Amino acid sequence: QVQLVESGGGLVRAGGSLRVSCAASGFNLDRYAYGWFRQAPGKEREGVAGIGAGEHSIYYADSVKGRFTISRDNAKNTVYLQMNSLQPEDTAVYYCAATTGWRFYKLVSSEYDYWGQGTQVTVSS
Repeated sequence: QVQLVESGGGLVRAGGSLRVSCAASGFNLDRYAYGWFRQAPGKEREGVAGIGAGEHSIYYADSVKGRFTISRDNAKNTVYLQMNSLQPEDTAVYYCAATTGWRFYKLVSSEYDYWGQGTQVTVSS
């Protein structure tokens, strides 16, 4: 059974940093591409970062480019999102998602097959 479990969310002040993690189980992580998405209250889900199975293909939404870093550790079956210089507008529930598809770079929800339950990130001003 495929399972993605996010952790590491919390409350941080503007300008601070957080790292959220996504632990994968039930499948061979090496063969999947991963994405991080976020959804703020009253807003649509937004793709923020994606990483290919080969690790060298990485994509970011313009809103987080230069501040967020996605990475993966296949030995630990874990994907990370390091978030620096956080701002109140980054407040959202952050979701991890996985896909075997090649369109992962589009950071569109419909291109991903498996989803975690989400972790709340709140940035205070």
